[in-house]
Amino acid sequence: MGTIALEGLEFFAYHGFSDEEQKIGNKYSVDITVATDFTEAARQDRLSMTVNYEELYRITLAVMQRPARLLEHIAHSICEEIRNRYPAIESVEVSVSKFNPPIGGVCHRSKITLRG
Repeated sequence: MGTIALEGLEFFAYHGFSDEEQKIGNKYSVDITVATDFTEAARQDRLSMTVNYEELYRITLAVMQRPARLLEHIAHSICEEIRNRYPAIESVEVSVSKFNPPIGGVCHRSKITLRG
């Protein structure tokens, strides 16, 4: 068992609870960690026997292009699509951060993490 991770993926997207956030957009960051058995991929040097992190990026990009109200929904959608593409994985963890969230004060980013 091991992990495959993508950290600090950055996107400009149109998410947010308020209609204004969905119109003006914001910068987001996504971190993904997948736990899986890639013993055979390591032994045989075959990409087809592991989780392809380029595919993880494509899944994330597609989700980030669909406007959503909640960071939780974004993370859930990414987890669900990764599990659909790679049903044999042990677990997936997705963190989604919004930079400079509109909270009325100074905040570098808000962040949620979902494990599934």
